[in-house]
Amino acid sequence: MSLNDYNTQEEKYDFISSQHGGYYRHNFIDHAYLYNLYFPPEEVFTKFKDQIHDLVLNYPVAQSVLAQLIGKIIDQPAQRIVVGNGAAELIKIVSGHVSGKLIIPVPSFNEYANAAPLGQVIEFPLEFPSFQLDIDKFADEAIRINADVAVVVTPNNPTSMLIPKADIVRLSNRLLTNNCMLIVDESFLDFSEDPEQISLEREIAKFPNMAIFKSMSKAYGICGLRIGYMLTANNEFAEAVRSGVHIWNINGFAEEFLRMLPDYKDEFLASCNKVCSDRDKMYHKMTSIKGMIVYKPDANYIFCRLPDHVKSGPQIAKDLFIKHNMLVKDCVGKSQPDADRYLRIASRTEVENNKLIEALIDVLAINGEDRK
Repeated sequence: MSLNDYNTQEEKYDFISSQHGGYYRHNFIDHAYLYNLYFPPEEVFTKFKDQIHDLVLNYPVAQSVLAQLIGKIIDQPAQRIVVGNGAAELIKIVSGHVSGKLIIPVPSFNEYANAAPLGQVIEFPLEFPSFQLDIDKFADEAIRINADVAVVVTPNNPTSMLIPKADIVRLSNRLLTNNCMLIVDESFLDFSEDPEQISLEREIAKFPNMAIFKSMSKAYGICGLRIGYMLTANNEFAEAVRSGVHIWNINGFAEEFLRMLPDYKDEFLASCNKVCSDRDKMYHKMTSIKGMIVYKPDANYIFCRLPDHVKSGPQIAKDLFIKHNMLVKDCVGKSQPDADRYLRIASRTEVENNKLIEALIDVLAINGEDRK
């Protein structure tokens, strides 16, 4: 099917479901992808327009300068930083080339497992139905299988749950004795309470076997620019990942954004606070839906289990799109029990969130069935 070659809303849904972006071209409300709607400010786009000729016509800088730009933003030395074309590039390098055996709690962001060669990933199930990570059991299993890389995503995707900082520190210390690197993916941490106190970035020098991954697309609302970074005090690991990126892996627009970003720290913090406010209102309203189990979110999306008397997650998601032109994410592709009973719903503006809840209640009402 070619672009926009659909005749019905159902055909449109089938097409959109096969895509990984370009959603803005298709006129629907996206509660599936996870990003900050309140950043960047309009002034950033004006500056892009003013420099568009230079940004298009010239080569961007390479890795060493990019690392310095990120370093200025997070107050870290450049030698600890590797900048990726989105975090996805760095994940592919680590999972696909650097690690020999990787372990990750599931459900989680699928790309860590998808990017690894067959047989080199061990999926460790989270506690069910709480979806909490038992740190000690996870460490025991990582050591037992002799993993050289362990991954935790905090807040996790799709569960939107934070792993306590003390637990991550304890996990890192346990894995250190087994020469296992710990990847801590903090891509959604800016939407948590007191993120600067929770993040381990400032303390990275204390943990020689830790690397922090950060997708900037989510928090900074720049999915199209494709910027992510890795921060680690382990020089050997940093060099192994750095050697996997090509010389011009970041384009000129992304470079320019990094140059502008330090001037907008206050606006960024305000935008995250607004995201959290909208999310919290959405969460409290969703908890009133009869039979729905809604997990308290630490990120900018909500993880929920559908009432037992309604049809499956994929059917609810499809009906939301066909009837109300809203896209949410079902969890069928996740490694978890009863995956077809769960949805992940991104928070947007308060007005859009309220409309989503009304639409969800409507679809649940028409999809009730006797489940045996």
